[in-house]
Amino acid sequence: MNIRYFVLAALASAAFSCASPKPEGTLGAGSELDRKVEDLLSRMTLQEKIGQMNQISAGGEVAPYAAAIREGKVGSILNEVDPVRLNEFQRIAVEQSRLGIPILVGRDIIHGYRTLFPIPLGIAATFDPELARTGAALAAAEARPGGIHWTFSPMLDIARDPRWGRIAEGSGEDPYLDACMAEAFVRGYQGERPGSSSLAACIKHFAGYGAAEGGRDYAGTQIPERLLRNVYLPPFEAAVKAGAMTLMTSFNENDGLPSTGNAPLVRGILREEWGFDGLVVTDWNSMGEMIAHGFTPDRKEAARQALEAGVDMDMMTFGFLSHLEELLKERKVRMADIDEAVRHILKVKYMLGLFDSPYVDPAAAESALYTEDALSAARRTVAESAILLKNEGALPLKGVRTLLVTGPMADSPHDQLGTWSFDGEKDRTVTPLRALREQFDGNVLYVPGLKYTREVRTSFPEVLEAARKADAVLAFVGEEAILSGEAHSLADLNLIGSQSDLLKALKATGKPVVAVVMAGRPLTIERDLPSCDAMLYSFHPGTMGGPGLADLLLGKTSPSGKTPVTFLRTVGQVPMYYNHNMSGRPYQNEKLLDEIGLEAGQTSLGNTSYYLDYGASPLFPFGFGLSYTNFAFSDITLDRDCYGKDDVIRVSYTLSNTGQAEATEVVQVYVRDLVGSVVRPVKELKAFERVTLAPGERKALSIEIPVSRLSFYGRNGERTVEPGGFLLWVAGDSATGEPVPFEVR
Repeated sequence: MNIRYFVLAALASAAFSCASPKPEGTLGAGSELDRKVEDLLSRMTLQEKIGQMNQISAGGEVAPYAAAIREGKVGSILNEVDPVRLNEFQRIAVEQSRLGIPILVGRDIIHGYRTLFPIPLGIAATFDPELARTGAALAAAEARPGGIHWTFSPMLDIARDPRWGRIAEGSGEDPYLDACMAEAFVRGYQGERPGSSSLAACIKHFAGYGAAEGGRDYAGTQIPERLLRNVYLPPFEAAVKAGAMTLMTSFNENDGLPSTGNAPLVRGILREEWGFDGLVVTDWNSMGEMIAHGFTPDRKEAARQALEAGVDMDMMTFGFLSHLEELLKERKVRMADIDEAVRHILKVKYMLGLFDSPYVDPAAAESALYTEDALSAARRTVAESAILLKNEGALPLKGVRTLLVTGPMADSPHDQLGTWSFDGEKDRTVTPLRALREQFDGNVLYVPGLKYTREVRTSFPEVLEAARKADAVLAFVGEEAILSGEAHSLADLNLIGSQSDLLKALKATGKPVVAVVMAGRPLTIERDLPSCDAMLYSFHPGTMGGPGLADLLLGKTSPSGKTPVTFLRTVGQVPMYYNHNMSGRPYQNEKLLDEIGLEAGQTSLGNTSYYLDYGASPLFPFGFGLSYTNFAFSDITLDRDCYGKDDVIRVSYTLSNTGQAEATEVVQVYVRDLVGSVVRPVKELKAFERVTLAPGERKALSIEIPVSRLSFYGRNGERTVEPGGFLLWVAGDSATGEPVPFEVR
């Protein structure tokens, strides 16, 4: 059914039926804001209250929605970005409805508005929360002048399965990194005090969506409460403490309870435990999908359960609009819950300044786009996010006079923008080919070889002919934007089409081959590593992908990106993540498949935890990334041997740049709790910092970790730091370094 028809039909039928204290200005009680909200609430009819709880998709013409807005049946719209039409929507709401309540306008601004930054997984690869905050602030600076008030970002779903397409939209597998990025995005969008220049952040998807079984989007999850609290909820709690104004429920059911109807999760943990007093919105029709789950028999019961769970606004189900009045008459819902939902909605509108400034200046909206600050920050983020996975002297490019640029991603302006790039413009995208033609001091040959990543070819004669004329080859491969993101799960994570064959053919020419992978997820690229002399991995880099990558390839800056998720050797290793629980039989370097003798005894392999064909290790561990120099860690010491639960651990170390290039290392601190009331992970990231050193520079540094950061939910169901022995590592990734012991009493 046509979406617009569905919206109008529903409206017509309704007429008959890591973390810091909250900054000043977040939603709360006892303020002038509350007085304004209560005054307005007291003057609203039941129908007007329910109308505020209704969000519709209303892009395009204004006229079809005018009557519903005039009658107070619409509290929020999404999917309209034209400032002229948005002004018209607001004019109807403010000047023609009875109470003049402005419309809250939402949009999926996930990694930038018009100036697109790398996808969120790429931003996480920077391990640079301040840069993430800057990017979010610049997105707000572009979008808010055009009349958009609310972004459905950041996504805080821990993802340990690269088959899941929406891994692109989050910060990877680690709760601590995700929490740091969560706080950064919230503060960037909203500013230190939300107001007329802010976007309201919407933390999503609450909760556990990233653990979808089999990596299949929308599939169910089976996350026990302890795992939920220790791994999947910490980023959300950090974002709530940072002042996030809104939250979105998720599509998935966990242990039989769909999120939109999960009262213990939303009303219990979010509202009562954490004290969240912001706006909770459903995901698109997730209220209605509780019917498909078999959780409710019809939309009326779905509306009842959603309100009872703590949901305030319904996105595109029309369940509240169609059934709340009837449910109230039947005493199946409480007026107090409706009033509380409307309070949350009105507070957001007041805090964002919509009552004072509902209209925008279209000329100012246009001038806010593609500013020098935004383009510069996007370029820097690309450079910081790219991960050098292999380098046998091929990078940076030196002594190259003729360069062959090839591959389907070399000049694909649409695809390099990545998923969730609704408002990106490919005409404003700078591709690697364009950037290299502008920056490379030599001759650039371009033969694409493959028109798109899925193309299948049996030979590449024109590419190989060009390669013979070149001193080096840059092959840009990966996946198109449409192959990752929501509903884009994959069972095979190898390079698709004939891209691997192209790399093999290029390597056979004997010329240095640099593979640059642009993708929305960590692909299984082990088979491609022998086909290149260097590999640079860039999660879809956005508008300024070309200049940012060229800066790295030409040696203007050194790579510093780190893997925010484990890179697998084969998809059969899923799920594999660095912070797994310790096994009773950990891997001990047993024999692999091709080492097993004939008629071997069953116990000859050691009976430990590994795959006979692929061992126990991934291709690249979490936190891995090479540089154009080498770093060395030494003199790692703690200020004490034993700490109390309220103490702060001071870790001292020396970092040395032993190479010939200025570069930045992401220093990572991991901790293992040796014995717990429940089995604990082998390692957990507890701190990180970016350190830049000149060639040959050696610097004594320190980093502090509150002992409280070692807390977890144990056997008693309470979060606490358990006394005992611990190990601590300071290293450049999760798989290296020497442990330092300490105790907590």
